[in-house]
Amino acid sequence: MKLVALCLFAVCCSSLVNAMTTVSAKSTQLRKLGEVLRELNDVKDILQNTEKMINTPPQDIEDCCYASALQCFRSNLELHFNAETSANRKLKKLFKSLRNQLTVKALDSNSESNSTCQACDLHPKVNGREFFNRLETLIQRVSVHFLFDTFDKTYIYIIFFHHYIRNSCLNVYSSHIR
Repeated sequence: MKLVALCLFAVCCSSLVNAMTTVSAKSTQLRKLGEVLRELNDVKDILQNTEKMINTPPQDIEDCCYASALQCFRSNLELHFNAETSANRKLKKLFKSLRNQLTVKALDSNSESNSTCQACDLHPKVNGREFFNRLETLIQRVSVHFLFDTFDKTYIYIIFFHHYIRNSCLNVYSSHIR
């Protein structure tokens, strides 16, 4: 009985460690998204008053199209603002963060390979202010998804682990009383 309880305890600990590793990876991506939002706010103040009309994904884009929307925003930052070679350090930093694997993975996690997302050049053109507002909204939406996903899974594992330990301790205690 003790061996079985010990084995089950080991399995639960392993599951908890796995859950915490997943939470750690997600929290790293969440921190990166927060960094992108801060960098975006720095750039918005400088560039949002541009008169350029830019193809921009809609405000209410579907979850499965987040990755293609990110690609559209990056392409337009490069095309209209020369983000990669710009003398503006803040813009270059934002562009680099939008290309970072943590950012790409965060937005790609909801995408489906067979989804039919609209091509970037088919999106309506909007001014610079709306372009940056929509980019900000996209990053915020993904951040909220990550926050809820991370919280839900961690909470479930903690509750499961708590009940398992409690029941295991009660079983061990009751076997000693007999």
